[in-house]
Amino acid sequence: MFISNAYAAGATTGTDLMSFLPLIVIFVLFFFMIIRPQMKAATEQRAMIAALQKGDEVITSGGIVGKVTKVTDAFVSVEIAANTEITVQKHAVQSALPKGTIKGL
Repeated sequence: MFISNAYAAGATTGTDLMSFLPLIVIFVLFFFMIIRPQMKAATEQRAMIAALQKGDEVITSGGIVGKVTKVTDAFVSVEIAANTEITVQKHAVQSALPKGTIKGL
């Protein structure tokens, strides 16, 4: 009587792609800004750990600075002071320092 019936509008073609376009753009940005740099950093970390050798100066993930004295498959012995060695897992080595860095500390 006073209120008219409401009918749904007809479906239009092409809006399916347009509705997913923001999601696709967000995923692409997410990949290039977060995932790709993380993968690159992880690759560099693995390469650095694989290249460890006796005499390298390193920092562990716990913040300990020392010189590598022995390298095995899974562990690294690090001299942190005169006659003081610790053994840590290889993946606990956070970064390799340039030669002579320990003397400057």
